[in-house]
Amino acid sequence: MAGRPARPAHHEADWRHPLGPDSTLDGRDRHPVVHIGYENALAYARWAGKYLATEAEWEYAARGGLDGATYPWGAEFMPRGKVMANTWHGRFPWENLGPHGFDRTSPVGRFPPNGYGLHDVAGNVWEWTRSAWTSTHAEPLDTAPTCCGPIHEHVREKDRRVIKGGSHLCAPSYCHRYRPAARQGHAVRSTTSQLGFRCVLRQLT
Repeated sequence: MAGRPARPAHHEADWRHPLGPDSTLDGRDRHPVVHIGYENALAYARWAGKYLATEAEWEYAARGGLDGATYPWGAEFMPRGKVMANTWHGRFPWENLGPHGFDRTSPVGRFPPNGYGLHDVAGNVWEWTRSAWTSTHAEPLDTAPTCCGPIHEHVREKDRRVIKGGSHLCAPSYCHRYRPAARQGHAVRSTTSQLGFRCVLRQLT
C-alpha cells in the first residue's frame, strides 16, 4: 500500500453504495455502516430500543477504565510494535503504508477491544454522539434520555453534533484524533465514507 493516496468518496455514495453508485455491500457484513446522517443514526437507535451516547458517555466507554491514558489501550500508540487500530500509517495523504492490511474500513473485531470489551473506539470510522457541538465543554454534555423512548429533537441542517473516535484517515501528522479525548463537530446532514455510529443501551438501576 506504500505510495497509495487517500481516495475520495464518490459524491453519489450512500450507505448501500459506500464507494459510489457502482459499489455494493457485498463482503462488508461486519464493516461499520457509513454515509449515515445524524437523524438517520438517531432514528435507527430509537427503532432498536437504544440511543446514541452523549459525548461524555462515549468518552467514558472508549477509555475502557484507563482514565488519563492517551489511547484506549494505554500510553503508547503501538505497544511493542503491535497495531491496535485502523488508522493511517505513513505521510498523509499520499503515502499509506497500511501495516494492518486495510486502506479503508475494517471489519469489527480485527483489532483488540478496550478494557470494557469495545472494539474500534479508535480509528476505523468516526461515530456520532447526541451532544450538540460547542468549541468548549461549556454546555452540559449529559443530555441523554433516562429511558429508550422517543426524544423530540428539532434538528436543522446547519446544526452540528460532536463526533468521536477518529477514522482510518487519521494520521498523527494530520489530526491525531483517534484518541478518546479528541473531538470534532460535524453537520447533522453531511455524510462521509469515514463516519458511522454505534447504538448504546443504558443500564437501568
